[in-house]
Amino acid sequence: MEKITVSELKEHLNKEIISDFLVVQKELREGTKDFYIRLRLADKTGSIPGNVWNNAKSVAEKFEEGDVIRVKGVVISYKMQIQITVNKIQKLAEEEYEITEFMETTSKDVNKLSEKLFTFIDRINEPNLKQLLLQIFEDKEFYARFAKAPAAKTWHHNYIGGLLEHTISVATICDFAAHLYPVDKDLLITGALLHDIGKVVEYDIKNKIEFSVEGRLIGHIPLGDQLVCNQAARLNNFPPELLMKLRHLILSHHGEYEKASARLPQTLEAIVLHHADNLDAQTVGVVQIKEQIQNDDAEWSEFDRLNERYYYIK
Repeated sequence: MEKITVSELKEHLNKEIISDFLVVQKELREGTKDFYIRLRLADKTGSIPGNVWNNAKSVAEKFEEGDVIRVKGVVISYKMQIQITVNKIQKLAEEEYEITEFMETTSKDVNKLSEKLFTFIDRINEPNLKQLLLQIFEDKEFYARFAKAPAAKTWHHNYIGGLLEHTISVATICDFAAHLYPVDKDLLITGALLHDIGKVVEYDIKNKIEFSVEGRLIGHIPLGDQLVCNQAARLNNFPPELLMKLRHLILSHHGEYEKASARLPQTLEAIVLHHADNLDAQTVGVVQIKEQIQNDDAEWSEFDRLNERYYYIK
């Protein structure tokens, strides 16, 4: 069987294909006449929507999110977007596939991203902050988990290595902002490097990105705050006021209580960090939506339920 990747599907428009995909999302929906299954199918080259129109309820019982399935279906264009009308599904056993062929990974060079991270640390002048950062990131076991972690489950940087990529982008934006505004640069950059550190614990990666028990019950913001406090306690006489300011950056970086922020940004550094984080997350989220569209003639994205809008992509 010739396996066709997501990136190759547009070359098979209006043709029947048989290929294997990871089920990233699965939702049984009620249509005007009957139930149907809305899917997002993926491999390491990207992801694409799919729909099961016939016998949806019974088909839905045969597989779950995180399964790798063999799909027989037709590649179509609907509203200028490539997708698959799925006619048959077979769940594959674990020994029938290699999961690395289906898990999306950062396209950036992880070694270069790591070099940038430690370059940021080297440029920190405040000795307590530098010592804290080195203590956290020079732990090889922890850093291996950090470098593989995603930055989200579904919206932005939701792939292996996404957290490292996102962290470097946020730190880079903050570094630029420090040339424009009278911020404490060392504190701001430290906050940028640590703002999402709790996501190392928040997510589990098996065949898919899923929340850990701690991630669901506590969340990455309190987890990150706890990690930083524990690490600072291991250092001799870490200044309490400096720790308080750093904790505020972590606790407030989501910016709004409605978006799970523990506090509202109340320092200049916290305001800059929040906007830098949001700029990277929202921008990359839209970039990923555009990259998922296989039809070069498409004008609009699918509806983004998180932000309640379509995106014009021409």
